[in-house]
Amino acid sequence: MKPADNELLCRVEGEAPMGRVMRGHWLPACLSEEAAEPDGAPVRARLLGEDLVVFRDSKGRVGVLDEHCPHRGASLAFGRNEDCGLRCLYHGWKFGVDGEIQEMASEPADSRMRNLRHRAYPTAEGGGFVWVWMGRAEEMRPFAMPAWAPTSTTRTSVVKMHAACNWAQVLEGSIDSAHSSSLHSTNMPTAEVAGSTATGTAWLRPSNDKAPRIEAELTDFGFHYAAIRRPVVNAETQDYVRTTIFIAPFTVLIPPNDQYNLAQMLVPIDDLNCMFYWIAWHPTKGIDQDAWRRFCAAEVGVDLTSDYRKLRNLENGFLQDRAKMKAGDFTGIEGIPSQDMAMWESMGPIADRSRDHLGTSDVAIVQFRRQMVAAAKAAQAGQPIIGTTGAIRHVDLTSFEGMVPKGGDWRAFTTRGARQSHAAE
Repeated sequence: MKPADNELLCRVEGEAPMGRVMRGHWLPACLSEEAAEPDGAPVRARLLGEDLVVFRDSKGRVGVLDEHCPHRGASLAFGRNEDCGLRCLYHGWKFGVDGEIQEMASEPADSRMRNLRHRAYPTAEGGGFVWVWMGRAEEMRPFAMPAWAPTSTTRTSVVKMHAACNWAQVLEGSIDSAHSSSLHSTNMPTAEVAGSTATGTAWLRPSNDKAPRIEAELTDFGFHYAAIRRPVVNAETQDYVRTTIFIAPFTVLIPPNDQYNLAQMLVPIDDLNCMFYWIAWHPTKGIDQDAWRRFCAAEVGVDLTSDYRKLRNLENGFLQDRAKMKAGDFTGIEGIPSQDMAMWESMGPIADRSRDHLGTSDVAIVQFRRQMVAAAKAAQAGQPIIGTTGAIRHVDLTSFEGMVPKGGDWRAFTTRGARQSHAAE
């Protein structure tokens, strides 16, 4: 990959073309649970290099404002959330969810400054998140529910974790089906099961094939692909297929197990950091929120700080346990997300893709890079933003895993067809 294209893929701050792509979509600012309480503590958020503050006012309305007070720049994250507004502690200026300055305690009643408005962003809630529109007002599209919220009663659990590296290398990990057979082999051991089977500690998998055949297809929402493996049972008559869906620009639907579907969002904080969200969901089954975070070794106060930064990190070697490795644990690192983070962050804040030697298992990686570099160039030229012109609803998309008759078309088992198949079961 050319260094210039690598920069185009990774950079999101300021006027960067990829930032323009991101601003053409609703972005998750934080979990709804973080700002659940009316008049509760404001929540810091950072997206595309901009510092924001999220708060829920006395009437339950959610506001997302520039974090810094327009008066003298003090942080509104320290502010008083009261009487349907957020009040800066420094001089008492108070702001509504729409950015209207309701009070200027330090200014006379006839001050011309009372015509000011603070920078506020349109917001929406759905699927467990507070969403924000940071793009141009004239281009704002109606908010649509994400893939993991097809109904109002869908059970949803979310892991949130900071990644100290660029968004693109995290997303490439999410669409890389081949790595799971090695990196996560302790958590996804081979067994004689019909498909991915969740237990309290592992996801059993019906294949030990570490070199899947990858087939990809472009779509109007991004692309989808299949990782086709040889199963341990009936390999002569069937294939083990796992499909992954990339919903541009930052969402991935990864293969499910027998208890819940899985999705990830890899949301750029700035050029060198991103927020990793891992969603487990199902219309009727699912997994409890606390249990999901324990399974992922991603509990706040146990594995993460209050701002979702990892206690296992690159500085302490992710607390890798070599004794456990000798005893059979493949990585010696606890938790699937931390195993991934160790790989992603070890590449550096922005990986030098010009040094990569890509193989046959990297078909999806190549597709992602080509598609998103082209999307950035298109945005730069004033063309439509990727993922904004298609007709399909995200709630009609779902990934698939299971046995398919040998040589069968995996496309028949993905998106809407997969959802209908699961419903029939």
